[in-house]
Amino acid sequence: MDDYVAGRVAPLVIDRAEGAWLFDRDGRRYLDGNSSWWVASLGHRHPRLVRALLDQAGKLAHTALAGLTHEPAVRLAQELVEIAPAGLSRVLFSDDGSTAVETALKLAVQFWAQNGQPTRRRIVALEGAFHGDTAGATALGGVELFRRPFAPLLVEPLRLPSPADGEEHSLEELSRLLTTRGDEIAALIVEPMVQGAAGMRCHGASYLRGVRELTRAHDVLLIADEVFTGLGRTGTMWACQHAGITPDLLCTAKALGGGMLPFAATLVTDRIFRGFLGGKERAFWHGHSFTGNPLGAAVAREVLAVYRDEEILVRASRKAERLATLAADLAKIPGVRGARHLGMIAAFDLAGGGYLGGAGWQVYEEGLRRGAYLRPLGDTVYLTPPLNIAEGELDELCEIFAAAVATGC
Repeated sequence: MDDYVAGRVAPLVIDRAEGAWLFDRDGRRYLDGNSSWWVASLGHRHPRLVRALLDQAGKLAHTALAGLTHEPAVRLAQELVEIAPAGLSRVLFSDDGSTAVETALKLAVQFWAQNGQPTRRRIVALEGAFHGDTAGATALGGVELFRRPFAPLLVEPLRLPSPADGEEHSLEELSRLLTTRGDEIAALIVEPMVQGAAGMRCHGASYLRGVRELTRAHDVLLIADEVFTGLGRTGTMWACQHAGITPDLLCTAKALGGGMLPFAATLVTDRIFRGFLGGKERAFWHGHSFTGNPLGAAVAREVLAVYRDEEILVRASRKAERLATLAADLAKIPGVRGARHLGMIAAFDLAGGGYLGGAGWQVYEEGLRRGAYLRPLGDTVYLTPPLNIAEGELDELCEIFAAAVATGC
């Protein structure tokens, strides 16, 4: 904020958006290189989503989902279960990624508290984790810059080394932790395949399989935070599907709202659901005013319909090849480190300043000058364009990105 207050920089004022493009008040346009923080996976103002929103607004804009229900929420829950990893059979709606994670945490702790193992209160999280900005989610965070200011408010999790720093070591530490302290642990939470906000740090499917085997052996719940990775970003509908596993709880948001409205869901197995039956004192006393709201549910249903009808994942797989080529090409540039690619994600590290470094912001400024929005994660620069970006637009975006990175190096 110092830069804005001092007048050294001015915010980019966006007037409208369409498809992969953002348009500012001066008429300039910019390719959206990160899908506006990963929510606009179908681009901006998709006509089917706009129509679904307007149609629903003309019938029912809001009602509490408490003793009442409505068709969009019921249909959406059914459709989410149909496409979820097998075994996830129940859905609880909330507002955004952070609240989806908060829901999962509270479910996990209460489940054990009233099902015979009340000592299971601790959550295991990874170094480099990011699960949101609300208090419970922030507590799990492994990016110290985000977490440190709020430490007095936060419950400390048990911490595992990031698999990005060594998958075998992380699994060994998990095995040791579960063996020695398993009776204290309610759940382990992971961002499957990619730790997004930590700098697009990747790990393999074998790591996820190892995590699932160990948590199942010790009867510890596994929470998959698919807020970023879900709905096709990594090449499969859910990142868990790379490993062929089903978590006990799965969190989804961002792309689920189609870049139109905040909307989220936490999916759970029938075992978790049944752990809250048996009387009002065992109920899950948790909810939000806009839980499962009709507008968001109608748009989310249409998001899933667009994925089906427009074969988004099939078509995105061809575009992912273009990002793989970009990763290989930029890896040859001096100063570019750790080139990596998965699905519709390509990421690179510059310099070594982490979140406080300036190299990524040089790429950002050069990207704007050339016509692309490339907001970095400090000195990590990356592309996560809309999954349905046109191939010509993707080529243009990659060319701008490569030129900007070369300038930043």
